[in-house]
Amino acid sequence: MADKTIETQTVDVGGIQFRTVKEGLATILVPQGAKVGEDRGEVQQVFYNPIQQYNRDLSVLAIKTYGEEALEKRKCRNQTKREKQGKKRKRGDENGTQTEEAMEPTESAATEPAPNGQQTAPTPIKPTFKVLDALSASGLRALRYARELPFVTSIIANDLSASAASSIKQNVKHNGVEDVVSVTNDDALAVMYRAIAESLSVGEASKSAKKPSKFDVIDLDPYGTAAPFFDAAVQAVRDDGGLLCITCTDSAVWAGHSYSEKTYSLYGGTPIHGMHSHEAGLRLIINAVATSAARYGLAIEPQLSLSIDFYTKVFIKVTKSPQAVKFLGSKTMLVYSCDSGCGAWETQYLMRTRAAPNKKGSGAFYKYVMALGPQTDQLCKHCGTKMHINGPMYGGHIHSQDFIERMLKQIPEADKEVYGTLTRLEGMLRNTLEEIIPGPEETAPVEPRDKEYAKIDHYPFYFIPGKLSSTVSCQTPPDDMFRGALKHLGYTAGRSHCRPGSIKTDAPWSTLWWIMAEWIRQKAPIKASKFKPNTPAWRLLKNAGLLVGEEGVTNEETAEKAADVTMEGVETLAEAAAQTKTQAGDKNDTEEPEQNEPTPTEADLRKTLLFNDDLARLGREGKAQNLVRYQMNPRENWGPLTKAKSN
Repeated sequence: MADKTIETQTVDVGGIQFRTVKEGLATILVPQGAKVGEDRGEVQQVFYNPIQQYNRDLSVLAIKTYGEEALEKRKCRNQTKREKQGKKRKRGDENGTQTEEAMEPTESAATEPAPNGQQTAPTPIKPTFKVLDALSASGLRALRYARELPFVTSIIANDLSASAASSIKQNVKHNGVEDVVSVTNDDALAVMYRAIAESLSVGEASKSAKKPSKFDVIDLDPYGTAAPFFDAAVQAVRDDGGLLCITCTDSAVWAGHSYSEKTYSLYGGTPIHGMHSHEAGLRLIINAVATSAARYGLAIEPQLSLSIDFYTKVFIKVTKSPQAVKFLGSKTMLVYSCDSGCGAWETQYLMRTRAAPNKKGSGAFYKYVMALGPQTDQLCKHCGTKMHINGPMYGGHIHSQDFIERMLKQIPEADKEVYGTLTRLEGMLRNTLEEIIPGPEETAPVEPRDKEYAKIDHYPFYFIPGKLSSTVSCQTPPDDMFRGALKHLGYTAGRSHCRPGSIKTDAPWSTLWWIMAEWIRQKAPIKASKFKPNTPAWRLLKNAGLLVGEEGVTNEETAEKAADVTMEGVETLAEAAAQTKTQAGDKNDTEEPEQNEPTPTEADLRKTLLFNDDLARLGREGKAQNLVRYQMNPRENWGPLTKAKSN
């Protein structure tokens, strides 16, 4: 997406000239001469980064999707309560007594006396929907929520800077949303802990007198890490499925390996050094939120988790569920990474769940047991390089397919003038759907709810064919052809939103390296003599039968010998081609096709793998066309910009 020019005009407010910056339906005021949205080394007086319009568009769309469903569920819940109340009142009338049960104050009804003194029909009160923009800066995010989300009833726009709070108040008045947005000048932690204290101080008071003090949505978008706010946020959001929107802009910490000690102190785990470091960063952040929530019997459900440009954006539902919290240990994993060798990894969960029959024998329940010892050696089984430990990090699914599909349904009706990054929103959301690869289903007769709690992501990371090619110094196979090879062998192959050229698959690393070796044999011959013995590339190629002798010779000179090398019990390509031709001839000679033919194994499918146009077409199947899947550099020196300076 190309960078849009900031739309500005000059307005007079109280005798002072301001420039305006319009985004979506909201407008912020900028003092004349103040630097804003420009990073050339200057300090901004009003913080506004046009690059992060995508972040704000995404937040508005996600909260709209979440809010509509949450309010509908609340409406159904209250309808059920009303029906129960009616039955209780009826029984009470029959016994000569009255029984009342308070409704949720968010769904109560009000009556007003008519001019003649009679009561009019009850008027439904609009359900409350509270949002906290905890670190509001210019207030643009809160203004967009107020202008673009019709169901939002109150928003607190908070900032620690007095000048920022003053600017927000001015912007709130200019946008005419004083009835929805209230501005506070306080520490974000104080605002959240105050809401927690208010919700606890009600005690045994009547439910009808209780007003919801917790927030339906809390948006955390600090300059840097959001980790210091996790503990307060999980408690201050509603515990019946409230939504946390969390942005962390410290990518050098959670996606790099130079500040591992900082990563551990902030997120409770160490980062990964490798091509999949950005997804590992997402899982580190989610795990930090999950462990903060678990202390209070709160379980998390990641709805959408994105690594975007220089920051992460995660949307997480929080629910009071001590039962779901019990599964957190079995959804927390360590990762063993061959980060300085071939890039392969192995996962190790800290605990595991095991289905056991109940005493009646009519069903099953989960037992929580310790995991077995290390599932890998100190050296990589593919290239012999040292393996390093990373994590712990979240090992469950980081997206909700239902949530993403509901977001995508909103896009055709969305106004492109409001959502300036709509095309990129659709592209990235469709990418995330390709990342969701279902694992093996639990066959034991456990409760469906517990089965959902126990799900883990068996295929947590992506890989990049270009990185594999770089490891063995060969020509890179086209992405479509590599995906086609995986599909030919019976695996799922999609993209990851994190990196262009990435592939998300359920294939094991042994299969990935077999495909690379076959690509070298068929299409990208290498000069074997240039590989030094006992290097990762040398070991990989030797194990694949692509190096002959201690000295090593060119692949062309040993084509016939290489064809005789069997990998993992699979016949060579020459034999496979001859067998395929024979099978085709036999099939033509047969009048009727054979019934109930056995499903071919991977070994069978390897024999027929040919890198050609048909394979590339197979890799393109199901690919949506003309989607903006990844951000292009919108301008020179773009990025997080410098932090705003208080006036």
